Amino acid sequence: MMISLDQVGKRYNYDWIFRRVTLTFQQGGRYAILGPNGSGKSTLLQIIGGAIQHSEGAISYTTSGQDIAPDNFFNYCTFATPYLELVEEFTLTEAIQFHLQFKNFLPDVTPKLAMELVGLEKAAKKQIRYFSSGMKQRIKLALAILSDVPVLLLDEPCTNLDAAGVTVYQQLINQYGGDRLIIVSSNDEQEYFMCKEHIHISQYK
Repeated sequence: MMISLDQVGKRYNYDWIFRRVTLTFQQGGRYAILGPNGSGKSTLLQIIGGAIQHSEGAISYTTSGQDIAPDNFFNYCTFATPYLELVEEFTLTEAIQFHLQFKNFLPDVTPKLAMELVGLEKAAKKQIRYFSSGMKQRIKLALAILSDVPVLLLDEPCTNLDAAGVTVYQQLINQYGGDRLIIVSSNDEQEYFMCKEHIHISQYK
């Protein structure tokens, strides 16, 4: 999988958030988009994932030498963000079953194992509405990282996590990251500990 950005920019009304972003993300790479709060790093990550539209430039997706239509890229990626909503009326088991209607888990990963990996097996029958913010974030990370897709997009993945939760996140990445393309939007080193490539959003103002 390869994602290429050519002179990409985003503006709201007359204000440019960033401009002239030209980058290539390669299969197996670990990339961190860095910058302070409000700098546009989350916006750039959403543009990469196709969640919002860029204002200028072009983005292309290819796998095994074949182009992927932008409208189909969602089949190749998962997104974990603190602002991603879960269905509050679902139990944890139902939330996982709902997710699996759209994305499969990695080989040998079962719903039971997914719950155990994030320490929530005892909450299998509990409704999401009664989960703490940290428990909800663990669910989001499990659903994203354990899905069988070539691209992981992680926006401030340790938001709402305590020290134990951060350890769970890092263990998931180390054990299940594999050779996938991972892009992290963050200003916290413990979130992008695995990223060798650093992209500073301030360079594109």
